[in-house]
Amino acid sequence: MSNADRHGLIAKAVRDSGNVTVHDLAELTGASEMTIRRDLDVLAAQGVLERVRGGARTLLLRGEEPPFALRANDSADAKRRIAAEVCAMIADGESVLLDSGTTCLEVARLLRERPVTVLPLSLQAIHVLGGTPGAATLVVPGGQPRAAEGALTGPLTLASLAALRFDTAVMGCCGLSAADGLTAYDLDDAAVKRAAITSSRRVILATDGSKLGHTAFAHVGPSTLLHTLVTDTTAPPDELAALDQAGTAVRTV
Repeated sequence: MSNADRHGLIAKAVRDSGNVTVHDLAELTGASEMTIRRDLDVLAAQGVLERVRGGARTLLLRGEEPPFALRANDSADAKRRIAAEVCAMIADGESVLLDSGTTCLEVARLLRERPVTVLPLSLQAIHVLGGTPGAATLVVPGGQPRAAEGALTGPLTLASLAALRFDTAVMGCCGLSAADGLTAYDLDDAAVKRAAITSSRRVILATDGSKLGHTAFAHVGPSTLLHTLVTDTTAPPDELAALDQAGTAVRTV
């Protein structure tokens, strides 16, 4: 494989996955890890990627949202563990604002048997909480669902959130870092997330480790808005340390 071909393969791998290790790139290209390190230095100097300890990450914002059905199968076990930890933090009798997304959907499945009041921000979670009679009290907001995603957005959703106050908001994210804060793929979704945080006394972010260290297109707010982050052990330790230092309590499962 020529240098140019190898560089092209490395650039594509970093762009597609966001973060890649030297070891993975060596296996992908068949080159030695020493060669890969030199390649990464060259590509970083050209502005193709950013060198990080042990590998590289993309300089591009993660601006395109993967389909909901595809995300639902990613890190499914980790999402269930995260959901269980989040639910253990919620007391009976609380009012809970539940964000859209696949991890928050797992939270909905656990909360439907709890004596809590839940306002979900996605059609999927509304279906879960309302499909089978349980202990939870379901409150349905207005809004327009985003195609394929089912996330509720728009002025009716914002008006619903402005009219209510919640003990806890359980939020999802598209990206989170100590430097860039909480981000979303969609401007309307970012507006709903900001309104949800404003309407809640406590904010818990529930996300697997793949979202940490990434930045999406639409800025929601700084990481200091989050009281607690619940994630899994795949989260980058340096990012967790930075978030903890900034004031967000971190729990890993």
